[in-house]
Amino acid sequence: LERLCQSYWYPLYVYIRRQGYSPEDGQDLTQSFFERVLERAYFSGLDRSKGRFRAFLLASLKHFLADERDRQRAAKRGGGKPVLSLDAFLAEERYALEPVDTASPDKLYERQWALTTLERAMDRLRQEFVEAGKGRVFEELQGSIVGNKSNETYAELGRRLGRSESAIKATVARVRERYHDLIREEIAQTVSTVAEIDDEIRYLLAVLGS
Repeated sequence: LERLCQSYWYPLYVYIRRQGYSPEDGQDLTQSFFERVLERAYFSGLDRSKGRFRAFLLASLKHFLADERDRQRAAKRGGGKPVLSLDAFLAEERYALEPVDTASPDKLYERQWALTTLERAMDRLRQEFVEAGKGRVFEELQGSIVGNKSNETYAELGRRLGRSESAIKATVARVRERYHDLIREEIAQTVSTVAEIDDEIRYLLAVLGS
């Protein structure tokens, strides 16, 4: 659960900020929400067959914010040890780079969920290369893993890595397949059946394409 919270904290932070809360309140509310989640077994009664984790989490946050609106939050700042490591500076720095968007906070939350899922899968892929002593290979091929973001041809990449063009093509194909597997693994943590994994991936693609 803590690992999932680490995945979802920034999408939830974006949702809170788009509700009009200040950076300070956004950080406090995000931290307080996860404090409730982790310390009070907030999801102990969750029936995962009745909804996706991302949807349940957002609904829980909305309920939490409704409870918090009438409470004094200023006294809570610095009042206790955070239960989840949230990089407040990084959060606001990332938020400042978000494009101006008139979409609803719910839609922005879902988009950040989708992007975070892809980022976590890519980070895991990078770590696998690093642990295998192939960090440079990953850095060279990363632009070719998702679509055709690399401006270089396979032949040019091959010359830099000392491999043939056909070898680079085969490597990219294998790496893309592994990347897709890691995305499925990330999604699998938040659903209860294999069929739901495919449904969530389709939804993720739809969110990013909208």
